[in-house]
Amino acid sequence: MTDKINNEEELEETFDIVVLNDDEGNEHEFMHLASLEVEGSTYFVLLPVEETEDDDEEEAEAIILKLGKDENGEDMLMDIEDDEEWEKVADAWEEMEEEAEE
Repeated sequence: MTDKINNEEELEETFDIVVLNDDEGNEHEFMHLASLEVEGSTYFVLLPVEETEDDDEEEAEAIILKLGKDENGEDMLMDIEDDEEWEKVADAWEEMEEEAEE
């Protein structure tokens, strides 16, 4: 049986790592699981690396952020503020996961 550390390293090698800064300037690493196109917008599905490293058995939850532009025209990831938009994107992600499982 492969130990947990090797599985985590394999996961990180399989997915790109995205580093995001919070409001306090702290860096957080995320595995980029997928990109979604919904109604002309791009969304990133990310899994926090630190949650995959935790020893407890709980499944880490992915987050979904929208790709947008900052005031300088640079790409940035932002929270989805609109509930209806969130539902559409979450449904698209669930559909993608179900298709992958089949």
